[in-house]
Amino acid sequence: MSGQTRGRPASTRTVTATVPAQPGRPSDETTAPADPAEVPTTETDGSAPGDPAVTDAGTTLAGRYRLRAKLGSEPAAGAEFWTAEDTVLRRDVAVTLLRRLATDPDADDPDGTARAGEMIVRALRTGSFEHPGAARLLDVLAPGGAALPTDVLGAAVSEWCGGRGLSDVLADGMIRPLTAARMVEPLAEAAAAAHRHGLVLGCDHPQRVRVSADGRTQLTFVLARPDVTPDDDVRGLGAVLYALLTGRWPLAVADAARAGMPAAERLVSGDPGGRVVPPSEVRPGVPVALDAIVLGALAGDHAGTSTQRVRTAAAVHRMLAEIVSEDDKNALFPPVHDGLPPEPGDVWQARRKAPTDRDRRRKLMLGLGVLAVGVVVVLGYLGLVLGSVFGDSSGAPKIVVDAPAAPGGAIAAGPPQPQAATSSVAAAGVEVYDTTADPDNAGRISRVIDGNPATSWRTYAYRQQFPVLKPGIGVMVSFASAVQLSSLSINSPSDGTVVQIRSAPTADADFADTVPIADATLTSGVTPISLTQSQPVQHVLIWITKLGNDNDQHMTEINEVTFQRAGV
Repeated sequence: MSGQTRGRPASTRTVTATVPAQPGRPSDETTAPADPAEVPTTETDGSAPGDPAVTDAGTTLAGRYRLRAKLGSEPAAGAEFWTAEDTVLRRDVAVTLLRRLATDPDADDPDGTARAGEMIVRALRTGSFEHPGAARLLDVLAPGGAALPTDVLGAAVSEWCGGRGLSDVLADGMIRPLTAARMVEPLAEAAAAAHRHGLVLGCDHPQRVRVSADGRTQLTFVLARPDVTPDDDVRGLGAVLYALLTGRWPLAVADAARAGMPAAERLVSGDPGGRVVPPSEVRPGVPVALDAIVLGALAGDHAGTSTQRVRTAAAVHRMLAEIVSEDDKNALFPPVHDGLPPEPGDVWQARRKAPTDRDRRRKLMLGLGVLAVGVVVVLGYLGLVLGSVFGDSSGAPKIVVDAPAAPGGAIAAGPPQPQAATSSVAAAGVEVYDTTADPDNAGRISRVIDGNPATSWRTYAYRQQFPVLKPGIGVMVSFASAVQLSSLSINSPSDGTVVQIRSAPTADADFADTVPIADATLTSGVTPISLTQSQPVQHVLIWITKLGNDNDQHMTEINEVTFQRAGV
């Protein structure tokens, strides 16, 4: 069969193996030795027939492939995934090893020999298939045609493309949704090409797929289990995309555990085969189109889901290619916030701030202190001048013991009453402060200072508490000039929300440049927070470090924020 060649130079190789006859199907060999003395002896690299399983790191298969490290396994196929060294050509290879199963006398295939033979035959049929999304098959080792240990029924050798496993990639942090789509597109194209030739990849196991150094997903370990179908490949593509978007594996829970990944949550708790929670509900910022591809690829023929199902790998590839193409066309426009900061190679980057002066805060406080002293001196001087102009010319102050009642019952005017020690101060502006460039509901933030407690601003609804997806979210309030505050009040129904009040030199200052003033836990209603120990400030950051709980979701709502100025 002619293989598909894309993006790599043409190569010529021969994949050969001797496959033993299997029950219920003709042997691939044309003849078999009649005399037992003519049966060739199989070398086992240190093991003899009847020996216990000895295959491990350091074992050499067929006198050529030295096993190095085991990277995973798929018990359903009786397969193990190894890296190895081709000692003849001095190169790294990937080896899929088929172990001999524990003997079960009651089974149709007591030790798995028939299963291994069927997998070897299917592997030989893929010998000429080539695609950048799948590792090339280099060699097939079958019983009778290669020196194998007694505990090994067969093996397939494919090219080693390096890279990392899915769990290792996800351990680095969240992946941007459109980046995940680009990563899965080559694997989807490879699956579509394989299906056109009557082949299957078996990409529905997380340890068979690796991510190359340039960010492409690739099927690295071959020899799919005998019962795998094209539908399983489609579900595998949806599973790989779901894992890159959410960090969770949506298929078999046992496979997720072996790969070191958490299992996906289900819409119906306790139903391992039920529908998974959509990616957009696990993390904000996942486009609707990617949600549809993932859920459609993972959907089975259950009632109510068949009409939404994506049935072919070609359809998955076509939709991913359209999303990637549309993203390329929109490269000249600012991207929609997806919850993560821009990458170094992105066209649009976050605004770079000028280097921060380490002594800036001290200088600012010193300047504000000098300004405050100057204001006090000027006000005192003006008070003396006005007092001398409008005061009593007799020079002696009047002492009033009991003010007599004026005619008609009116109270005689006495000395002026003292003014209140504090007064409200209006904010000049407000904005959402977010360190991940994904501000929550930024278009509604002005409601917290509009003077109307009936309107409100709220954060996104998160399934996990801070700081899993974000370190926190803040409300940056700015005044026309620096003011000395005595307190602030937060009107919020989100009981249990934890906030930290911080002063900031500018509205877009780095978080490290802000200074903590006070901490508080909000109760339902109005929560007053004292700021008596603070210095005059122009920008105040209300930094939310813990969200309130609302129907098993984490979210905080703020109706109004008011500030009180300290008396002079």
